[in-house]
Amino acid sequence: MLQDITFGQFFPGNSILHRLDPRTKIILLFVLMILIFVADGTAAYGFLTCATIFLIAVSKIPPITILKSLKPLMLIILFTMIIHLFSHDGEILAEFWILKITDEGIKFGVLLSLRLILLIVLSSLLTFTTSPIKLTDAMEKLLSPFAKFGVPAHELAMMMTIALRFIPTLIEETDKIMKAQKSRGADFESGNLLQRLKNFVPILVPLFLSSFRRADDLAMAMEARCYRGGAGRTHMKQLFLTRADFFAVFAVILICAATGFLSYEI
Repeated sequence: MLQDITFGQFFPGNSILHRLDPRTKIILLFVLMILIFVADGTAAYGFLTCATIFLIAVSKIPPITILKSLKPLMLIILFTMIIHLFSHDGEILAEFWILKITDEGIKFGVLLSLRLILLIVLSSLLTFTTSPIKLTDAMEKLLSPFAKFGVPAHELAMMMTIALRFIPTLIEETDKIMKAQKSRGADFESGNLLQRLKNFVPILVPLFLSSFRRADDLAMAMEARCYRGGAGRTHMKQLFLTRADFFAVFAVILICAATGFLSYEI
């Protein structure tokens, strides 16, 4: 159940995506996200889907792992499709009371659901192929120009990385608490929606206590190691751009050009 949620985890490997500079991956991820929002038409989204499948193959991450990253947001994806299914005019294909399913509704529902899936998969590929330490260094480097305006680049990067790193830990902790509660007779599956929500209250309290305890332990560990922020700190491993990074930038430029052509020319 909860152990199937893989978002925020890192899978060590030696693929091309693993070897790319994390700064390159973050920038190209934002470019692809913008591209997904501005793309238009079935052909453009079909091309972006093929490009995403190619990236999954290049990353050497098991496809089942990618599918597990969609599990937490599957209800949102289905809700998006259902809403658009009945909210667009067009040729009526089926009718239930005051609800009408149209061809345009199906088209927009599928395209917008596909947009969400592509966003989730591409974001997951970033965390699957980049270690938390490299993510911290990359975000600090990217935010460092804003330090002139008083933006604490190192602290912001550290907070974002710690939050991302603790997602799998909290999921694991929640699963342990649920199993402990079930062994004591708790029931999380029967009853209506309101009853199920009430049954989760015994999980939230120990989960919050465990989170605060872990945060306190982390703060003490950082203080014991004389952590005082980013001022004057150096990095054991420096980030360097390689030929693979320039090739990745060129490939994304081609993807943008092809998507733009398919969106506005066909």
